[in-house]
Amino acid sequence: MKHSLEKYLLQESVKGVMPILVEYGIVLKIKSPRITRHGDYRKLPNGTFQITINANLNRYAFLLTLIHELAHHATYMRFGSKIKPHGIEWKQTFAQMIKPFLLPPHFDESLIPLLNRHFVNPKASSDTDSKLSLAMKSFNSPNDKSYIFEIPEGSRFALYNGRIFVKGKQRTKRFECKETKSGRTYLFNPNAEVEIIDI
Repeated sequence: MKHSLEKYLLQESVKGVMPILVEYGIVLKIKSPRITRHGDYRKLPNGTFQITINANLNRYAFLLTLIHELAHHATYMRFGSKIKPHGIEWKQTFAQMIKPFLLPPHFDESLIPLLNRHFVNPKASSDTDSKLSLAMKSFNSPNDKSYIFEIPEGSRFALYNGRIFVKGKQRTKRFECKETKSGRTYLFNPNAEVEIIDI
């Protein structure tokens, strides 16, 4: 497992997470990219526990996702299954487990202040923290997608599933976008990645 993790994490980060993985005896699988999630955690029918993480995450997003899922297991082992998946118990456990990693080289220096702010009250998905998400994505390999906040109002864009929208006005944080087929309006976070159809 250590050898395979070195393809996705810095060596120092591997040294930090390996004792946790060994202690919990968790099966870790690296999966083909999934659009709707970075990773997940579940109990398998045979009673063992499994974490899966997308293979396309950059080293910082991979580490954040891995600790996120390990915190689910730590919370389950301490409190059982009757608590909320992303409730106060998980939030406190996640913040405690990530603390030793909130310094270089585990995360780039530019990310540390954003991470510290995020962990005052961590969300179910770091993608809902727009500033942190954008900063984390700046370490991704270049692609042909654009962020919602970058494209002009009135632009048509498509999501990964082919649904087409027109960008509207910005509310306090999110953007109103109307789906062309249904006419319904949806709210998009500024860091949503989309494919521009025309401008």
